[in-house]
Amino acid sequence: MAIYRFRITFEDYEDVYREIDMLSKQTFLELHEAIHKTTAYEADRSSSFYVSNDQWKKGTEIALLPTARKISDGVLLMENIRLSKFIDDPHQKFYYIYNFDRPYEFHVELIKILKEEEGKTYPTVFKTVGQAPKSLAAANFPVADPLDDDDEDEVLVDETQYGVDDDEEFDLFDGDDEEEEGGEKSEEESNGSFDEY
Repeated sequence: MAIYRFRITFEDYEDVYREIDMLSKQTFLELHEAIHKTTAYEADRSSSFYVSNDQWKKGTEIALLPTARKISDGVLLMENIRLSKFIDDPHQKFYYIYNFDRPYEFHVELIKILKEEEGKTYPTVFKTVGQAPKSLAAANFPVADPLDDDDEDEVLVDETQYGVDDDEEFDLFDGDDEEEEGGEKSEEESNGSFDEY
C-alpha cells in the first residue's frame, strides 16, 4: 500500500514544520489527529482541510465539527474521506485551518509517495523541526497586550505633556526677551532724559 509523506508547515512560522507518513487509505481525521500529536494542541476543535492548487487557493472543504450551515451545504467530513480520494498530484497541497475560534493556518504538502514498511504503524512522524507556538494559551496574549498598550499610552501622554511644557517655556523665554529689550529701551530713554537734564 502507498505511504504519503506530508510536510505540514505553519503559515506564519515557516521554520516550524512536521513531516508525517500516512497510509493512503487513512482519513483526513487521522491526519488532523497526527498533526496535533506533534503540536500538543487539542485535536477536538473545529478545523478544515481545503484541497488547494500551487498558489494555496482554497478549493473543496473537508471539515471537522462543521457548523450547521456547512452541514446543510453538504460539506465533506474528515472522518469519512480517505486521503487517496484527493491525491491527484504527486505534490498535492492542502490548506489547513485549525481551530476556527482562534485559528492557526498550515500548508500541507505531499512531498513523497513511498511503499509501506512491514511492521511499521501509521501515521508516523518522520521529522520534527522547530517548536510549535503555544495555541490555546495564546488566548491570554490579547488580554496582556492591552495592558502593555495602556502603559505605552501613558508614556506617550507624558511625552506630549513634556513637549507642551517645553513650548510654553520657550514662549515664556521669548516673552522675557521682549521685556528685556523693552527694559533696555526704557533705560536708554531714561539715560537720554538724564542727559537732557
